[in-house]
Amino acid sequence: MTTLTLEDRITGSLVGAAVGDALGGPVEGYTPEQITERHGGRVTGIVGPWHADDWRTARPIAPYHKGDGHVTDDTLMTHALVRVYATVRDHLDAYAAADHLVPELIARPVWIPELEAEALPLQRIFLAEKWLVARLHYGHVDPREAGTGNIVNCGAAMYMAPVGLVNAAHPAAAYAEAVDLAGAHQSSYGREAAGVFAAAVAAACVPGATAASVVDAALALAKDGTRAAIEAVAEAADGHTDFESALRPLRAAVAPFDTVGPDYRAPSLGARRPSRLHSIEELPVALGMLLVGRGDFRRSVLGAVNYGRDCDSIATMAGAIAGALHGESAVPAGWAKQIAEASRLDLHAPADVLAGVAREVFARDTARRRAHEAAFARLTGA
Repeated sequence: MTTLTLEDRITGSLVGAAVGDALGGPVEGYTPEQITERHGGRVTGIVGPWHADDWRTARPIAPYHKGDGHVTDDTLMTHALVRVYATVRDHLDAYAAADHLVPELIARPVWIPELEAEALPLQRIFLAEKWLVARLHYGHVDPREAGTGNIVNCGAAMYMAPVGLVNAAHPAAAYAEAVDLAGAHQSSYGREAAGVFAAAVAAACVPGATAASVVDAALALAKDGTRAAIEAVAEAADGHTDFESALRPLRAAVAPFDTVGPDYRAPSLGARRPSRLHSIEELPVALGMLLVGRGDFRRSVLGAVNYGRDCDSIATMAGAIAGALHGESAVPAGWAKQIAEASRLDLHAPADVLAGVAREVFARDTARRRAHEAAFARLTGA
């Protein structure tokens, strides 16, 4: 049995997240039935825009070229966070979001695949992510509290895979760091989901980890409605080995915890408000599809894609965890190559950078731990 290296797991996770994102983007917001009708069956790979050549005008609020292998804001934010780690080269907190992530969004043009142009990430990210700029750059709010008042969604969770990878094999540390960092962006169960997703990615890096052990690690740390939702979805996933039969049961299991309601494009009046009783939909479903697919990348990600609704983020999360479990070889090379070319992104460069940072941070943690041990020994006379 070959032991995967840290580098292989980080590459698998970041490339896997981007692949899931690009596959889910063109069918985001629709039901499984609508997806089947539009594409003549389930999505099994890269597809074109939902509205074909009318993608610029069909939805004026989102004039984006989703499809054809283009990644979305999930990947743009993930790569921005990797660049923050490359600058700080240590653990991050809410102040790092203010000092480093916001400048990445408003001062560093990058290629935006869905706009087919070089632009600031700010010009692509959605309103819940623009909140970071409004609150931190213009409002000068305390970064630890800046997430309060934002809509509660998966906005912070969707790009937290790097936190789990820097804390590889240490889910509790990943959870704590992500909860701190996400305080600048989200509150309530949105912030909680960021912590639990990072923990799941870290747990996937443990040698010998499985889909079941990842979910167990997530449940050990999750709180309130997020924990209850993951439990319900995991129970619903039990016994299913094919996403086709699991689509309805997983949706039914997460529905009591999801505030958006049955029509994703017309959210309920109580949608996305803080609550200890609720959960975002994306993370529990991603974990559920991971269980249904037994951790297999293709099966887990395609299950997430064909689930519909916010499926680009669901598939991003499923892809990040499955990629960390099995390394880059688990991610279909043809998909990764086509997506990298279509999106004009080097999907491997961020992984190379983050692997180096992870090793540096571990060395710093080791030195800090030893200094603490020595001080405590003197303190106690041991």
